[in-house]
Parts: sequence; structure tokens; C-alpha cells
Amino acid sequence: MAAKEPEKLRLNRAIAATGICSRRDADELVKARRVKVNGVIVDDLSMQVDLAKDRIQVDGKPLYKKAYDYVVLYKPKGVVTTCDDEKGRRTVLDLLPPDLQHLKPVGRLDRDSEGMIILTNDGALAQTLTHPSHHIDKTYRVTVDGHIDQNALKTLSEGVRLSEGITQRAHVHSLKRSGNLSTFVIVISEGRNRQIRRMCAKVGYNVLRLVRERIGALQLNLKEPGQWRQLMASEVSLLKVSK
Repeated sequence: MAAKEPEKLRLNRAIAATGICSRRDADELVKARRVKVNGVIVDDLSMQVDLAKDRIQVDGKPLYKKAYDYVVLYKPKGVVTTCDDEKGRRTVLDLLPPDLQHLKPVGRLDRDSEGMIILTNDGALAQTLTHPSHHIDKTYRVTVDGHIDQNALKTLSEGVRLSEGITQRAHVHSLKRSGNLSTFVIVISEGRNRQIRRMCAKVGYNVLRLVRERIGALQLNLKEPGQWRQLMASEVSLLKVSK
């Protein structure tokens, strides 16, 4: 078995991971030449470091990596699921306090969608939740334009042919109709790009709202977009055995 590659972080994220400041403040520390890596003053903001091996000091004081953190966030519509955005758009990390901005989002949720995102610095758990072989169920509440019929719901559940192939079977059930809108729940274990929106388009419906409510056995349990909470140990255990 090949040796595991060391987990390297951009210097500002590594400093933020110790809990002393935000990534932006960490950049200012580097610019002010107050940061040393392995005994050498650094001023390269793009430098990558390994918190497990590299010695980082600020004003001569050593920094140490925090224990694992686990956060669930209700991502609002319009926020991107990434650590940094080259277009300057608001990211999921912008919704967290500075001492949690070293975390990484697990998986993805497109900009136009909302709902549950898990963020952590536990790489093993992130791998468990995202690797296709683990088939982790994800539950979404979908609102479409028009009255969706049973034939369309049946097609969504049995598989839809997309450009990269037929989707796996899904669990689908209708919730309600209101005016000219229909809402249903779909549970999938794949993570194709904009998958549910593309599936709905194939059966003739436009998605107006898409909310992820559950990952594996863990429920969102947050009411408003932008809210977040740290996971309890029992919830982390649920994720580690999720299917």
C-alpha cells in the first residue's frame, strides 16, 4: 500500500486551524513578517505547510493543531461550497467564526441549492462520506414548477439517462401540491454535478427550490439559512456508520 500523502494547507488556513485568528488576519501576520516556519521568517502567502510536521511560530510562540472539529451548516442559496472563490463570491467558510474557518466542506451543494453541508478537518470522515463506494444516502426536498405526475416520479426513482449514464435507483415520494407547484422528497446515493436538477429537467420539470435535509442518518435540524452548529459526539458516530 502506498504511503499516505501529507495533508498540506495554505499557510493562512494552517494558522487559522490553531484557533488564534482568521485566515485574513493570518495573512496580515505573514505580511508583517511575524510568522516563522521551521525557524525561518516567511512572507509567501501561497506557502503550503503540514501542521503535523512543520513548526509554525507567531511572534516566537509555537502554534499547535486543534483537535478535530465537526460542523453542520444550513447553506443559503447563492453561497458557494468552497474554501476560496476566485470570483470573490461568498463561501460557506464566510458563515463560520474565525476559529472554524480552517474546516473543509464535505462534498458539494451547488450555488442555487440550499441546506445541509458538513464541514470538518477530519479527512478520514470526509473520505467516508464522499467516496462513491460507500453509497451514503442524501435526502432532498424538491419544489418544481407544475403538477408533477406519478409517471415522472416513477421515472426519477427507477433511473434517468443523463449524459454520463443512467442514474442509480432513488427513493421518491410526493409531499404536496400548492397552486401550480409540486414538492417531493428524493433520496439518492450519488453525487453527480447538479444531478437532481438535471433529472427533473429530463422528465419535464424545472426545479425552483432544492434543499438537502439529511446526510446518512444525520438530520439538518436547523431552521434558517446561515445557521450552523457543532456536532455532538453521538452525531459524529452516526456519520461514521452511515449508509
